[in-house]
Amino acid sequence: MSSLVYLAAPYSHIDPHVRETRFLQINEAASHFMRWGFHVFSPISHGHPIALAGGLPTDWEFWRAYSEEMIGACGVLLVLQLPGWDSSTGVAAEVGIAEHMRLPVVYVPPGLEGLRGVEPCLRRILENKET
Repeated sequence: MSSLVYLAAPYSHIDPHVRETRFLQINEAASHFMRWGFHVFSPISHGHPIALAGGLPTDWEFWRAYSEEMIGACGVLLVLQLPGWDSSTGVAAEVGIAEHMRLPVVYVPPGLEGLRGVEPCLRRILENKET
């Protein structure tokens, strides 16, 4: 099983400022996990600049197939609980895909303390997948 971590979070919003703020918060969270030695794939970190550069849609329907492929390559799905995570169509779909694939899903409170709080749990999940 893969040790790659998929970092899900809410992104879509009518206000581009909210999307940009979420993008920055997600990047910060991903950077902490990477600093702690995890291999993280963040669809928002990857897709946001590509969508901006190419004028691509930012909605879940456009990114669904891509996200499903990437979730399948990962060993665990993290859900960064930024405001709106619990009503996000994309996050709900990503969780559903992960559950269908029988991947562990871990909910991550925002902020450094929340990230640090799940770090040991994430480490245990990935270590168990390697054995």
